[in-house]
Amino acid sequence: MKHFVEEIELKSGAKGLLIDVPDATVMSTRIHFRAGMAYAKSPDVHEIAHVMEHLSFGANSKYHNEQAFEAEFTKNGAYHNAWTGDTSICYETECADFEWDRILKLQQLSITSPRFNSEELNTEKRTIQAELTGYMEEYPRLLWPRLQRAVGEDVPNLRARIKTLPNIEQSDIREHYRRTHTAHNMRFIIAGQMHRRRRTIIKVLEDWDLKPGKRLPLPHYDLHSSPAVNIRRKDASSINFGFSWITKRHLEMPQLAAMGCLNNILTGTMNSRIFGQARQRGLTYGTDCSCTSSPYASSWDFGGKVNPESAEELFDLIRDQLVNVLNGDITDEELEAAKSYKLGRFQMGAQTVNQIADYYTSYYFGNNEIPRYDTTPDVIKNIKKSDMIDLAREFVDSNIHALVTVSSVEKSLIDTLASKLRI
Repeated sequence: MKHFVEEIELKSGAKGLLIDVPDATVMSTRIHFRAGMAYAKSPDVHEIAHVMEHLSFGANSKYHNEQAFEAEFTKNGAYHNAWTGDTSICYETECADFEWDRILKLQQLSITSPRFNSEELNTEKRTIQAELTGYMEEYPRLLWPRLQRAVGEDVPNLRARIKTLPNIEQSDIREHYRRTHTAHNMRFIIAGQMHRRRRTIIKVLEDWDLKPGKRLPLPHYDLHSSPAVNIRRKDASSINFGFSWITKRHLEMPQLAAMGCLNNILTGTMNSRIFGQARQRGLTYGTDCSCTSSPYASSWDFGGKVNPESAEELFDLIRDQLVNVLNGDITDEELEAAKSYKLGRFQMGAQTVNQIADYYTSYYFGNNEIPRYDTTPDVIKNIKKSDMIDLAREFVDSNIHALVTVSSVEKSLIDTLASKLRI
């Protein structure tokens, strides 16, 4: 969908993007604060940001409880959600175009005048305990935080997170809110029709009653390699695995696009080098890889699930194909096919207003970048084999890596698998 992007800075100090999507029939918003678990005042209340997220659409200065607010918010079909990460709390809404101003003002109420009442707090702490307890049966939710901790990030496991819930009081929530929900710490994305609305939207945002505050810095960890880690689960019939290489720098959008093409060659389709061959051999139902970047580090991640009797053959395949890439073995046909696939996916990813807002979210909230949507096809078309090969070599040569598994097998097998990836 055709759209136009403008970055604005409010008098309050908040910054954001207004994305004009002509003739759009919906409006989508993202309101973001650096307020995630990493900003808890102490490890004893680590889960405080998660609790705040659950309370985000509860009682406020006008509505006495979540049910009353929910009934008003959704009466014309509008949608809201919130999510929490290590560094972020983000509030999202999507509504029909005819009620955009009503929904934006309701979002203002929920963000600027929450009550955090004791009844809702106690209810949500119990809900979160049930949520996190359920996650302990989902092996990827055990695996990836453990990998973060293995390479040096301060990320507790699920049991430790659950233990912090009883420590969180109303005063803690209010302290966290005052410190993090400030104008200078706020970023936003609003996508939809902007014609004859831009000034009104800005005026509404300027009226948000938030203290000035400051933009909180991102945590910066001393990253390092780790021996292989196995989270032992007696009932795990397969080996769930995650492996990461990390380089201590930020990757720009063209570099991420190049890694995206390389990942497609390796695991993106049924004829890819690793996933495709693994399926042909019956080694695994699924394995994939991805690349992410923050201001201080970038990660090349591989994950999947394999039966113990097939694990060594699968890891041999992964190693052999990675060695081929590091040696420069990428054909012109593979390169062109990967670029064509990525270009198609890119164009398919902007069919709705919500997809357009999502496209800008990770770049803008995570790295303060505004990607040029109109130039992205040229970025993809200009990717060279050397771009992918050089980046793959950089990740492997960084010597920051870790393998974490969830399984019932002996640790010796996991060490053997890890040794195959030391290339």
